[in-house]
Amino acid sequence: MSVPAPHVPAPSASAWAPLRLTAFRGLWLAVLASNVGTWMQTVGAQWLLVDQPGAATLVALVQTAGMLPVLLLALPAGALADTFDRRRLLIAVQVFLAAVGLLLTVLTAVGRMPPALLLTLTFAIGVGQALTLPAWQAVIPELVPREQIVSASALGSISVNLARSVGPAVAGVLVAQAGVAVVFGVNAFSFAVFAVALLRWRPDRPEGGPMPERFTAALRAGGRYVRHSPVVRRILLRAALFVVPGSALWALLPLVASRRLAMGSSGYGVLLAALGLGAVAGALVLPRLRLALSSNQLLLLAGLVFAGALLVLAWVPQPVAVTVALLPAGLAWMTVLSSVNAAMQLFLPGWVRARGLSVYQMVFAGGQALGALAWGALGELAGLVVALAVAGVVMAGCAVSVLAWPLRDTRDVNRDPASYWPEPHLTLPAHPRTGPVLVTVAYTVPPERQAEFVEAMRAVGRSRRRTGAMRWGLFRAGEREHGFVEVYQVPSWEEHLRQHGGRMTGADQAAEERARALLAGEPEVTHLLPADPDRG
Repeated sequence: MSVPAPHVPAPSASAWAPLRLTAFRGLWLAVLASNVGTWMQTVGAQWLLVDQPGAATLVALVQTAGMLPVLLLALPAGALADTFDRRRLLIAVQVFLAAVGLLLTVLTAVGRMPPALLLTLTFAIGVGQALTLPAWQAVIPELVPREQIVSASALGSISVNLARSVGPAVAGVLVAQAGVAVVFGVNAFSFAVFAVALLRWRPDRPEGGPMPERFTAALRAGGRYVRHSPVVRRILLRAALFVVPGSALWALLPLVASRRLAMGSSGYGVLLAALGLGAVAGALVLPRLRLALSSNQLLLLAGLVFAGALLVLAWVPQPVAVTVALLPAGLAWMTVLSSVNAAMQLFLPGWVRARGLSVYQMVFAGGQALGALAWGALGELAGLVVALAVAGVVMAGCAVSVLAWPLRDTRDVNRDPASYWPEPHLTLPAHPRTGPVLVTVAYTVPPERQAEFVEAMRAVGRSRRRTGAMRWGLFRAGEREHGFVEVYQVPSWEEHLRQHGGRMTGADQAAEERARALLAGEPEVTHLLPADPDRG
């Protein structure tokens, strides 16, 4: 069975172009420092627990505690990033993170850091990271011109993987030479560096932009979009099928280093550095791989490579062999995550991009958090060898599943904004919060086109739900032989106006035009407002 090949754009001619912009360069370096500190924090926290009773579970819980907040808060964080001033939000969050990091440093230095408190403060840092991720991704278009956004996203991936390469190695050396408290202190300082860089950045924003959405309405709108977008759901499925078995490596690697390989904290840093170096190498060779293979073929190959690395960790207790196996594992990790992230970035329309990416982060972090917990528990019950071997087999099965559930081909899908609905003209006053609002559209369809019309309206219905409708239906008009009535409900008049003014894309317009090409005459639109004024 062949693997379909979704469109992937050609790589940018200059991947480094955004770094020529002073504002982006300063913030990118600050984010790199923060990412290095975060990886150092993870290594320090895990190493602080390797000698505790029940170490397999506790070490895995460090990853769970760090990632679980993203699972719980990703969508609210995306709504916040679309609702409030992103720069001020980011500054406030970095100050909070620096304070938590300082507390962690001091308590560890004085020997007052039991496992429960360590996991609690790790969770608090995870909360800050959950609030940072969507806001940072959303400000990137303010820092670089549109033609450089793809390059800026690639540089973000390079930042993460450089941090994964450098952070663990530095942390391993510092743990061995100076202690875990120093590692925590460096992480706290890295948050302060990011806050200072944000304070120095003065964005130029045009006056009189569109009114921001209310938080709760934005939250619901983001959830509706993801729920009614088959393409987005498939991307999230592919991410989950890789991250859940892949989390076994990150969760159990400290125990592999300390128990099976006897490498110590410095050796653990070397293993993580091998993963990071493999990922950085992947960023360099991935453009060439994409010229030769489709995205789905890359997902299949990368999943099988990662599965092989898990089996090497399970069955080959040799430091050199494990280190070598982690290099292609890092490349595979980079390949899969960059592919699914790029698919999300390219498909999501601008108005919901931060919230859509937040859901992706929720799946990614949730898969890591819950997967780490499950693999840690299996390692505690059955041993490291069994846990890693099972994870390898599961990863191989998930990789092969791309034959049945591939990424969908979106090369011909127009994602540009399209405002093609005429402005509604009401004789009754409607406050923006008036709602719910019922919209009816009456159609006349010749008999020979009715089956085709019903099929075409399925895509229109998905469009209505993605852009704001809580309910949608298509009905036959009992009093008119060739009459059809489309009915959909939106939560408020404001939400319906947003459908008119910016939520639609070229793909939505094309779907509607396919349906309307089958009509006899023009459709008739009616807006029904609540009869009870107290509901407005």
